[in-house]
Amino acid sequence: MKIRTAGRHIKESFKSIIRNGWMTFAAVSAVAITLLLVGSLIALLMNVNKLASDVEEDVSVRVYVATGTEEEEREALRSDLEEIENIEEIEFSSREDELENVMGSYGEEFGLFEGDDNPLHDVFILNTAAPEFTAEVAEEAAAIGPVVDDVNYGGAEADRLFEIMETVRNIGAVIIIALIFTAVFLISNTIRITIFSRRTEIEIMKLVGATNWFIRWPFLIEGALIGFVGALIPVSIISYLYLSGFDTLMGYLSGTYFGLLPPNPFLIQIVALLLTIGVVIGSIGSSLSIRKFLKV
Repeated sequence: MKIRTAGRHIKESFKSIIRNGWMTFAAVSAVAITLLLVGSLIALLMNVNKLASDVEEDVSVRVYVATGTEEEEREALRSDLEEIENIEEIEFSSREDELENVMGSYGEEFGLFEGDDNPLHDVFILNTAAPEFTAEVAEEAAAIGPVVDDVNYGGAEADRLFEIMETVRNIGAVIIIALIFTAVFLISNTIRITIFSRRTEIEIMKLVGATNWFIRWPFLIEGALIGFVGALIPVSIISYLYLSGFDTLMGYLSGTYFGLLPPNPFLIQIVALLLTIGVVIGSIGSSLSIRKFLKV
């Protein structure tokens, strides 16, 4: 496309946007509302995914060493555990460490169990290479022998948690795709009304020899501009709300292993994504709308 021709197409696009003010407003509103839903859902889904990852990473296999186990037997157990595949890290927590953790969580009154009265076990904590290996690693650890008193990783509850997180991710992705298609449909129908009002002009241009792309370009640019402007509104709203609520929500999560995605670079990614989606679906909507009017 020549620069002179490109300038003409851009000029025609702005003229059309101004001339069809109400139609433009309707199209921009359709984009803004739809992308606000899309952007909000993406932000929610990405943070749910972050929390899910935090939960999954926090799930570990706890191998309780039988009471009275000698140090040599305990080290032999460690060696056996190291032979199990898909274990990323093995940590040891003595019964004294376990009691300190209990006291830190539930109060100093549990201090009366210090010394020989400590009923807790030494524990090997196994961090797996991926959450899906947790159950398999737990089974292999439990089968080692009598030196293992018990193995715990949450069992069916942990498996159920992984399934729920995966379901949430899949459902969220389907809804986002559905909303994007809805946005394309709304823009397509809104711009089709604009194009219908100019069908005589398009027919005359075709009759005097204008190519399809010469006619199509102003409408594609118009759709892209509508999508871009429509995306600016949800981008502003989502950025403001996320920045406003981030510190408050992180305050509730303080002291836990969980957290939200930091505004930088998360918001930059959301802004770039929504602006790109706005421009793309605006162009696609225009392209779909004008196709039938080029068949003269």
